[in-house]
Amino acid sequence: MKVAVLGAGVVGVATAYFLARSGHEVIVVDRQAEAGLETSFANGGQISANHATPWATPGTPWKAVKWLGRRDAPLLLHLRADLALWSWCLRFLGNCTNQRMRINTERALRVAVYSRAQLAEVREQTGIQYDQLQRGILHFYRDPEEYGSALPQVDLMNRYGCSRHIVSPKECLEIEPALTAIGDDLVGGIFSPDDESGDAFAFTHELARICHEIGVSFRFDTAIRALVRDGDRITGVDCDGERLRADAYVVAMGSYSPLLLKPLGIRLPVVPAKGYSATLPLTRPEAAPVVSLIDDEFKMVYSRLGNRLRIAGTAEFAGYDLSLDDRRARFILGKALEIFPDCGDAEQAALWTGLRPSTPDGVPVMGRTPISNLFVNTGHGTLGWTMACGAGRLVADVIGGVTPAIPLDGTGIDRFA
Repeated sequence: MKVAVLGAGVVGVATAYFLARSGHEVIVVDRQAEAGLETSFANGGQISANHATPWATPGTPWKAVKWLGRRDAPLLLHLRADLALWSWCLRFLGNCTNQRMRINTERALRVAVYSRAQLAEVREQTGIQYDQLQRGILHFYRDPEEYGSALPQVDLMNRYGCSRHIVSPKECLEIEPALTAIGDDLVGGIFSPDDESGDAFAFTHELARICHEIGVSFRFDTAIRALVRDGDRITGVDCDGERLRADAYVVAMGSYSPLLLKPLGIRLPVVPAKGYSATLPLTRPEAAPVVSLIDDEFKMVYSRLGNRLRIAGTAEFAGYDLSLDDRRARFILGKALEIFPDCGDAEQAALWTGLRPSTPDGVPVMGRTPISNLFVNTGHGTLGWTMACGAGRLVADVIGGVTPAIPLDGTGIDRFA
């Protein structure tokens, strides 16, 4: 079967890889000059399966109210006339209950844990290198109230098969000595030893090369204009004056997926959440962490990528605006240097912003659509890198008529009907 994968981010390339491994003829189409140049380019770098708790929790609306008016707020909503965003917000609020949080956590975690295992298989199959570290992720806390509210999640995650450990401030410093500068402020932490980190762009770029070697075709610098429908089937995709044809089509275009699907009558509640990152070249590597970290107070993550430190965080709902707010980017960089002083030269830091495709329940949208030969693989939010290999394998299995290794209940587009 010939399959067209629309989008060459980490999710799209992983989907292409598993389709090709299953014997399909695959073509990947993307508007950029190479794979991984949009949302996958400079994300937080974490394979954080054990941190799959959705944004929609009972406490989130109250936190959002507290953050109103703060330019440095972890969550920033630009009020404007956007029907899709307001509809998304209402769905989001409907998921901010304990019952929905438990359901959504189980669904996201199911995909994330499976994906981590699939990533390990890809490493074994290909020998791929991407500045990966298998040293776990430490979630550290300085606010006793926040720490106390996080502890029940440890038991919930462990019941779903995770391995998360509550650790003391002393144990936090033993796990990551580079936290010494804030050692006196720590109230505790949660350590997930099975989680990982690595450079998503390096992985995507290398996996695209491997895909090419096993027969996948790539059409870069090619804008995707529209899907052509004839009854119950897609008959082609219009791209810059030409029409590409395949037997099946996978929309893996991140935040742009709803724009392509809407003319077909498919309304996908995925909105872009702009995140920021700073990549800091290290001048004193010994002063920087080697264990991947999550700072709960500022909702920021830190990942060691070779001789660089990746700092990422914030969510800004500003539509498809990709302009970089220098103040927000400099804020996360400054907070990093407060914790890890003198580890690098701030003037050399590369600042970046990208759009994370977010669903109101924090669960990706994968699998079939109402159109028989059209499939989706999007809506992974902050967990796109975490879920990429698992989501790619699952969608490839659905297309090939293979029973997926894990249940897909609650991950399809039908849940929004």
